[in-house]
Amino acid sequence: MGDSLQRVRAFSNDARQDIGFALDRVQRGQDPPDWKPMPSVGPGVMEIRVHAGTAHRLFYVTKFADAIYVLHVFVKKTGKTLTTDIELGRKRYQALLREVH
Repeated sequence: MGDSLQRVRAFSNDARQDIGFALDRVQRGQDPPDWKPMPSVGPGVMEIRVHAGTAHRLFYVTKFADAIYVLHVFVKKTGKTLTTDIELGRKRYQALLREVH
């Protein structure tokens, strides 16, 4: 959703490969290698964590239809996820809810 694809394309080759691998696992019904639930973004939202030089994060949700919705992708530069990143993920989650209902 939004600029998520463009953001992934701007990452290093290693980060893009790791994200692609993680999303492929999700598509196959498996857990990504490094993830955690993100209820602060929305119910059912998960965060993929990729460490390829710097910390990369991807918020996604799979609970609608047969699709994976990537809500937000970003480089994490602090110990705690920035409120702006959580808010953007939450905003896109709410937009998705309006789309699917």
